Amino acid sequence: MIEIKRVPIRKSYFVFLLAVLALTIFGLFMIYDASSYIAFRDFGDKYHYIKDQTYWVLIGFIALSVFSFFDYHKYYNLALPILLSAIFLLFMVFIPGLGVEALGAKRWINLGFFVLQPGEFIKLALTIYLAAWFSTREKGRFFAFLLLIGLVILLIMLQPDMGTAAVILGVAVVLYFLSGGSVFHILGLIPIIGLGGLGLILLEPYRAERLSTFLNPHQNLETTSYHLRQILIALGSGGLFGVGLGNSLQKYAYLPEATTDSIFAIAAEEVGFVGVTIVILIMLFIIYRGFYIAFRAKDNFGRLLAGGIASYLAIQIIVNLGAQTALLPLTGVPLPFISYGGSALTVNLISVGILINISRQSHHV
Repeated sequence: MIEIKRVPIRKSYFVFLLAVLALTIFGLFMIYDASSYIAFRDFGDKYHYIKDQTYWVLIGFIALSVFSFFDYHKYYNLALPILLSAIFLLFMVFIPGLGVEALGAKRWINLGFFVLQPGEFIKLALTIYLAAWFSTREKGRFFAFLLLIGLVILLIMLQPDMGTAAVILGVAVVLYFLSGGSVFHILGLIPIIGLGGLGLILLEPYRAERLSTFLNPHQNLETTSYHLRQILIALGSGGLFGVGLGNSLQKYAYLPEATTDSIFAIAAEEVGFVGVTIVILIMLFIIYRGFYIAFRAKDNFGRLLAGGIASYLAIQIIVNLGAQTALLPLTGVPLPFISYGGSALTVNLISVGILINISRQSHHV
């Protein structure tokens, strides 16, 4: 049973929620704008993607409301069952007839009435578990920590989904650091992570091509560099104030993944540098509030949980925007609250609900 604790909504909650709502509504508009052509081409219905995402927005905000009243202390005892459930879902993607394969990846589960992406849920489940575990400050946890993270990343890489694996690894390291973990342990991990990541990239030709494209964007303009070049064309076309809402040219099937990983490029083309700067500032405000809530939390578990949630939202934003501005190699990480995808949006909105609950119980914000 979910225990409801009624606490008056304060002004700071309203501003925080308003920022999340603004990003989500902007995301809905951009999804419709970026998808109308391909939706009509592929499904004969230009509203296909926006109808689907609107459904998940409603589900997500209902979940946000419920979790904002659910006492976050309950997660401490639920942490292990939540983690095991999420790991079980990761295994389910490999079950024939249940797992869904698309573009050579098995990242989804078809539950009949909707399709679920377990990789999104493991981010929050692992954050809750590590926050509960690390809040005890027990000794000798480093190698057990490595084994757990190694198992989760292995299951993610088997799908394969290197972007999600990178986000999970980043969040895990941040939580280990925030819990007072040894800096020497973290420094020792850097070369291991670097060499391991390079090895995984070189093992798969498409990842090696992405790295090569990142290092030399002007090679093979019609093949390996095509995606990046179209992103840069969209960014350059937007200029300072954009070409105007609805006037993107890249959305007409020129730019791959225009509704998901590359939706920022469409936004930049239409609203320009000024418009996307405002969007980024709203995102920074949400991340700031997350870390502020963590700083003000009244117990170690609350601090780590809020810090972990703020971290994985921040890391996803950094990875997505870094890839879209050619500062990082292209990878499949959605932009929180904006990209198309029900699982990611629902998890992000649940996370916001948890942050609000932690904030309510701190009596400081």
